[in-house]
Amino acid sequence: MHLALYRKYRSRTFDDVCGQEHITSVLKYEAGHDLISHAYLFCGPRGVGKTSCAKILAKAVNCEHPIDGNPCCECSACLSIDSGASVDVLELDAASNNRVDDMREIIEGVVYTPTRLKYRVYIVDEAHMLSISAFNAFLKTLEEPPRHVIFILATTELQKLPETIISRCQRFDFRRLTVPVIADRLEYIAKNENIKYTREGLEDIAQLAEGGMRDAIGLFELCASRRLEVNSELVHEALGIASYDEAASVARAIAGADYDAIFGTVGNIVASGRDIAVFWDELSSFFRDMLIYKTAKNPAAYLELSSHSLDILAETAKLFTLSGLLYRCNTLDDAAARISRFSASARLTAELALVRMCDPSLSPDISALTERVAALEEKLAHFSPSLSSSYQHTVSAEPVFKEPSAGSETIKNNTDNNSGTADTSSIKQDTKEKSSPKKTGSTAQAPSHGNAVKETTRTGMHADAPRPLPYWGELCAALSNKIPAFKGFAPVLRGYYAPDGGFIISGGTSFATEFAKRSAEQIRSQLSIFEGHDVGAEKIKFTVGATDTKDSKKSEKNSHHPIDELDDGEF
Repeated sequence: MHLALYRKYRSRTFDDVCGQEHITSVLKYEAGHDLISHAYLFCGPRGVGKTSCAKILAKAVNCEHPIDGNPCCECSACLSIDSGASVDVLELDAASNNRVDDMREIIEGVVYTPTRLKYRVYIVDEAHMLSISAFNAFLKTLEEPPRHVIFILATTELQKLPETIISRCQRFDFRRLTVPVIADRLEYIAKNENIKYTREGLEDIAQLAEGGMRDAIGLFELCASRRLEVNSELVHEALGIASYDEAASVARAIAGADYDAIFGTVGNIVASGRDIAVFWDELSSFFRDMLIYKTAKNPAAYLELSSHSLDILAETAKLFTLSGLLYRCNTLDDAAARISRFSASARLTAELALVRMCDPSLSPDISALTERVAALEEKLAHFSPSLSSSYQHTVSAEPVFKEPSAGSETIKNNTDNNSGTADTSSIKQDTKEKSSPKKTGSTAQAPSHGNAVKETTRTGMHADAPRPLPYWGELCAALSNKIPAFKGFAPVLRGYYAPDGGFIISGGTSFATEFAKRSAEQIRSQLSIFEGHDVGAEKIKFTVGATDTKDSKKSEKNSHHPIDELDDGEF
């Protein structure tokens, strides 16, 4: 009977375990110095060596002739464990033995001493599949087992284990294996099995394995079963996945809005019976690689790619902006969820997403708008440098205004004797920009009262009429920050310049006017800031607007007012 390669080449000693030196070094030391713990917890992704290390540890603690913590693999104990004939090393699948009764059998069996070996070892694979009741029944035995018993729990989902179980074990976290480590192991197997290969093909298999050695060896055996050279083309053909070149060609078609190439690629995938979801994952990975290449200072450290694939990635990444890659990655991610959920319409979903990726204007998404703006900026950057510099100079230039003087508006008229018409020979007119004052720190500047009178006179407003304060809105905002209740009265309060040089605060209701009176000191302080000089309290008058009713005016005269019910802390 044929033995699968991943079983044939399973690690037999700690030194054979690939990519887990941070764990094997500790286990070797403990086994070599008789510092064995009563319970171990091996957690990590699938196919990275958890069960293999558990069996090696079982051999190491029972080996008759250990070598620096490693089992000799030649004594009767090692041979019986390797063959699965030992009754003292029990491997249990928690997925099928997860009941309380199954756990009770283990608890009842630990009291018996080993028949032939030094330690009785229980290896519980996929320990997270045990039920809560089974865990509870197992707690006491796991915490204080007999001296001749060792428990080794292996799991791929650590988060599903109760904290009470984790705290009772010596925990080891297994890592995903890197592409070079997996490729080196595949190369070793290929040489021993006399299989022709290329390093690039082995690296492609290692990438597809996603860090799992068992998966990598299984994929390698599948590709090698055709007895052809295991190269990149054979790997992608045998596994039905898109090659890096194919993903790059689709990305170039997206950048160039080549719809024929896009529809042709999707059609070929469907015609060949390949899964669109797998192709979509490969395309998403390619755009993710381009995003890393665009943003990282040392992309090679984060991309486990061959030199050939890295060159393809570099050339293709030049066709996209960073914002464009972000938009397309978001589109790929959104479409991936729909493709996996609605497999019947996977082709339509993929084609719609690819068309949107070609033209960001077809999408209302904000990332698409960002991509369109970035493309426009890139086009503007190719204009003449002189035009660009002159435009920047024009925009950055700020007009300089002079302060108006007493004779700022002087018109000198010369009368032409021949025509009898008035000729304006010279006009000196200095204007000052009229805008709302801007506060700086705790002080703010505003047009002086005198200047405001001149401006109002020029606009034609009667000199005796009250004039609105131009900065009243900003003053109300400042007061609202200091007095939260002021924000509710601000819409019915108005501020004016009085004809006598003072200020008028008018309320739409007597209640609002009374509130303003209670806030007189804060209003006076803000007026002083905006006017640029100290404003006396006697300069401020409070009135009720014309919209007020007689009843409200009468209530204003009463000694008791509803505003009195408010606490002083609210002002």
